[in-house]
Amino acid sequence: MGKKIQVGILGIGTVGSGVLETLLNKDCGVEIKKIADRDTEKIKQYPGISPEIFTTEAHELINDPEINIMAELIGGVNPALDFIKAAIKNKKHIVTANKELIAKHGKELFELAEENNVVILYEAAVCGGIPIIMPLRQSLAANKISQIAGILNGTTNYILTKMEHEGSEFEDVLKEAQALGYAEADPTGDVKGHDAAYKIAILASLAFNKNVDINSVYVEGIDKISPIDIGYANELGYKIKLIGLIRNGESDLLDVRVHPMLVSKEHPVSAIDDVLNAVEIEGEPVSRVMFSGPGAGKFPTASSVVGDIMAIASEIPTTEFPLPVMHFDKNRKDACIKHIKDTVNKYYIRVTTNNEPGVIGDLGIICGKNGINLYSIVQKGLLKDGSARIVLLTESAQEENILKAVDEISQQPATREVNNLIRVMD
Repeated sequence: MGKKIQVGILGIGTVGSGVLETLLNKDCGVEIKKIADRDTEKIKQYPGISPEIFTTEAHELINDPEINIMAELIGGVNPALDFIKAAIKNKKHIVTANKELIAKHGKELFELAEENNVVILYEAAVCGGIPIIMPLRQSLAANKISQIAGILNGTTNYILTKMEHEGSEFEDVLKEAQALGYAEADPTGDVKGHDAAYKIAILASLAFNKNVDINSVYVEGIDKISPIDIGYANELGYKIKLIGLIRNGESDLLDVRVHPMLVSKEHPVSAIDDVLNAVEIEGEPVSRVMFSGPGAGKFPTASSVVGDIMAIASEIPTTEFPLPVMHFDKNRKDACIKHIKDTVNKYYIRVTTNNEPGVIGDLGIICGKNGINLYSIVQKGLLKDGSARIVLLTESAQEENILKAVDEISQQPATREVNNLIRVMD
């Protein structure tokens, strides 16, 4: 047998420790040459590992000529971007779980990797343990993709599930999620939708072979969702989920966004609860396929990272051009992203009004004037202060017209508040 492929691990936090333990417990055909982490205490958790392979200096991995593959598992942009660029220039293949880095700097890194004839694999960056990157590049390559939609963030899915089952307020469930370790101390990236936006931008760039500017992706989180909306959605036959959505539109326009949606209980994505993720892909000739499973966590994410390491390691002894299916297309164009105001959706609108004759009729007139057909409009009883809750479900309408109608509704004398506007998934 030849010498094993040498691997360097950069960062042994939650994901990195899972990768390390998986490599130690399974014969993956590779050898860990060096481990870098700023915390010198972490190596003590692994008495079977020689302290000599541990370092606090990332550049010892980057500059080691014997290391073939570097697994970057520290996350974030800085200093990960500089570390990866330096490693690529030193002809090292890269495996990463860093969705923010790939979403923001993927084009730059992939071009640099092409120049140095190395490959970057990032299966773990999108849905943790769910294989989705390689299936898009290989198994589904024959398809013309029309839509990708799914739950891409386990933290927000857990929060919405708990709110649904217990009728709890958002802030209360968020605190519980933080106590359980499902949400970070600063949960902004999850609850505001940024984490899911990185992932949907990556999927869009893969599915349509275009460079997607993360700043052009519309993002809306779940912090405005209340148990009232979840309850009404349930009565109407829906669940509320944070959905990442891509639609291939006319004139090469891509519709790429992340926001809460009412999802029909008959749709398979609606059944994905707690911290699980799911991605549904529509295309021709495959029709529809769905991938679901654990989208985060120590060992599910390690599963994808180690799988990528093994994929590269198996190619290195046999070719100078490993995994050509994952190499970057230098002729790839920049995507044109549709503005959210130009999108067409169905909508759920909740309004609090005075309990007066003619209010429901006025709401219908305003919608009609703005080219919006109503699917239903119902008054959901009276509150203690005598006000009325009214829920509108629209048929498909352009968002710009919906916003005009909502603005007009909010200015009516009888309107106390337009409480929420949530899109409905077809």
